[in-house]
Amino acid sequence: MNQLQAMRVFVSVAENASFGRAAVTLKMSNAVVTRYVALLESHLNTRLINRNTRSISLTEAGNAYVQACRQMLEDLERIETQIAHGVSVPSGTLRLVAHASFSLHGLTPLLKQFLASFPQVRVALTLLHRPVDLIEEGFDAGIVAPRQVSGGTLIRRPLVTVAPVAVASPAYLDVHCAPAHPAELARHTLLAPSADIHGNEWHFDDANGVRVPVLIDPSYAVNNSVMLRQAALAGMGITILPANQVATDLQAGTLVRVLASYEIRDADKELSLVYPGRRHVPAKTRSFVDFTVDWFRQNEVTRAPIIDTSCNS
Repeated sequence: MNQLQAMRVFVSVAENASFGRAAVTLKMSNAVVTRYVALLESHLNTRLINRNTRSISLTEAGNAYVQACRQMLEDLERIETQIAHGVSVPSGTLRLVAHASFSLHGLTPLLKQFLASFPQVRVALTLLHRPVDLIEEGFDAGIVAPRQVSGGTLIRRPLVTVAPVAVASPAYLDVHCAPAHPAELARHTLLAPSADIHGNEWHFDDANGVRVPVLIDPSYAVNNSVMLRQAALAGMGITILPANQVATDLQAGTLVRVLASYEIRDADKELSLVYPGRRHVPAKTRSFVDFTVDWFRQNEVTRAPIIDTSCNS
């Protein structure tokens, strides 16, 4: 027995006070309507309807049951309406995971515009450096580095590749002459990510494509680029950071590029938008995906300006 359908049939019989009128309303035959009610009574092991040749009436159990059925069917209709609304209209809470270092510098403007464009959506954001399983951990979407993603079937949309730049503060360069060649970094105080993140070498390519590896022994290593930027601003030494994280500092002159004529290799920050490859993507997720791809297309990360800071020792 389809119990839900049987409940709908029973409510229609009760409201029409007739098997025949209920059959017309439901576009069923009298026999089918009668059978549904009989199956429901057998399932409940009680009589719901008193029948005679001229009319029907509900038993005491039938009166109680029809009220419960009406409430249940109304609740189900309300839930289905809410879910259908959520499928077509972006609403609800979007659980988002994002690369911690990038997000602290670049994600707020995107989220501000997204929430203004979709006021019925709320965002619950988690920032992580570690790998994340979107499906296992219940996230709707992520803006992450490739190495962070694990598990599940995901759709990936590349967003941006941020070029690295070597920087130092003017105060540091006033005391320590800016290096003209990567080999001169050995005479400088270096600030670097933890070795388990980026190893212990920096690689530079000159204008002819000749690679110059530099073995580094940093005086300060930390697993957070925000702390590296703060250390550079404080005049503690030279570091390499993604261009987007120091763009404002370079424009303001609080940080300066060094070794600007060299390309820094193997330190690019790639970010992708990922989300579970489900057949039915909720409207809140679909709207965020479309909005984010478009936002990054319109707000490309520009390369930092080149300023020659080298000097003779």
